[in-house]
Amino acid sequence: MHATLPLLKNTDFPPLTRDWLTTLQVNLGYRCNQSCLHCHVNAGPTRREVMNEETIAEVLSYLRASAVGILDITGGAPELNPHFRMLVRKAQARGMRVIDRCNLTIFEEPGQEDLPEFLAEHKVEVVASLPCYLEENVAAQRGAGVYAASLRGLQRLNALGYGKPGSGLLLNLMYNPVGPALPPSQCALETDYRRELQARAGVEFNHLYVLANMPIQRFGSTLIAHGQFHDYMTLLRGAHRDENLQQVMCRTLVSVDWQGYVYDCDFNQMLGIGMNGRRVHVRELIGQELRGAPIAVADHCYGCTAGQGASCGGALKEVER
Repeated sequence: MHATLPLLKNTDFPPLTRDWLTTLQVNLGYRCNQSCLHCHVNAGPTRREVMNEETIAEVLSYLRASAVGILDITGGAPELNPHFRMLVRKAQARGMRVIDRCNLTIFEEPGQEDLPEFLAEHKVEVVASLPCYLEENVAAQRGAGVYAASLRGLQRLNALGYGKPGSGLLLNLMYNPVGPALPPSQCALETDYRRELQARAGVEFNHLYVLANMPIQRFGSTLIAHGQFHDYMTLLRGAHRDENLQQVMCRTLVSVDWQGYVYDCDFNQMLGIGMNGRRVHVRELIGQELRGAPIAVADHCYGCTAGQGASCGGALKEVER
């Protein structure tokens, strides 16, 4: 694995400060049933980092003490954490909006067969990874058989009401490019996804999010190995738009790693760039006012401000077709 942080540290990315905190994004561990080429977490079946029950209790303590309204659960495959369902139940009992970043194939793993029903029962918003509506492109990123399993997962969610008008069960899909390119127009691509997924599998969904690939971890290492890292960074920097700076997710989100340490975003977490340049635990945030605090930046931040912009909630600004 090629390290990318040394290539990203020296930056002229504009300074950023925090706004009101709305979202706590919690990474329950790096274990996953897939090993995707674009994964900025470097997650996979051999990873053993898993958030324990004590740390989850500290996350819940922070949520009780704060005004945060959104719990965004991610991984790896977060559902493989044995405490995933307990966290969902307790957050939902507090009236929080709970998001599960799901890879869809997890439904077919042993012990997860009833996961779609659990998510529906607790009205969890599902953000499902599906990097393309074409099988060959999904296979290139995620491996053989993933496309068919993903469609089966979407069909199961649809059967429970996910993605259906009036159901209150939100199903959003996440797209990212196959290689070192910016995502296409989110609006136009969503139209294509709706048409193709309906025709191929009768699948419905609420929204499509597009996310630029980050030049870190597995994807960044692949760029270095292929001699494409410099060109990709030139692409991101050249497409930077100042108007995206006010909407980047790090202004209203804090990312928590599997040990309970906090970062300005999930990408900084993977690079080990702590808040305010130091290692801060979620328990230390209780009672702290983060608004106005500086955000740690490096060259990878251009991935969030290039073109239409990119965040965990999709494009920041629609681009012209």
